[in-house]
Amino acid sequence: MKKPAAALLTMVLAAALAARCAPGGAPSGESAPAPDFSVKDLKGNTHSLADYKGKVLVLNFWATWCPPCRREIPDFIDADKSLRAEGLEILGLSVDSVAPDKLLEWTMDAGMEYPVALATPEILDAYRPGDYIPSTIIIDGRGRVRHRHTGLMDKETLTRLFRKFSKS
Repeated sequence: MKKPAAALLTMVLAAALAARCAPGGAPSGESAPAPDFSVKDLKGNTHSLADYKGKVLVLNFWATWCPPCRREIPDFIDADKSLRAEGLEILGLSVDSVAPDKLLEWTMDAGMEYPVALATPEILDAYRPGDYIPSTIIIDGRGRVRHRHTGLMDKETLTRLFRKFSKS
């Protein structure tokens, strides 16, 4: 009797966690001033909206336990490497509830060279990424929110959006 109950509990927990990961979503555009923010990344560096003036900033809300998040990370790494010199900046905002040193170790193992911070309640409140992850918000060089996307984002889409908003 205990084994079926444990199996049911495991299935319920897995379903609850999977529900927090978006299978995909329709992007929506907007053009409102991006809220100012200040976060410390996992290496201790402070990042604010003003640091990214003149660049396209991609805020990516994600978690280590989210399968779509994990699938998009290699594309974000590739985009970061190929487009950083042209003005693309990525700031990963993890919604994990793990110790920062463990998350830093995970990001290093994954090859994430762009900055990653734990999402603070303030940045979650300011940007309202939604109920599902991954969630990506793109801010143009003038500091305006130009695009929101819930669900997996691939390199081609990220590159297309970067090119579109780097010209505006």
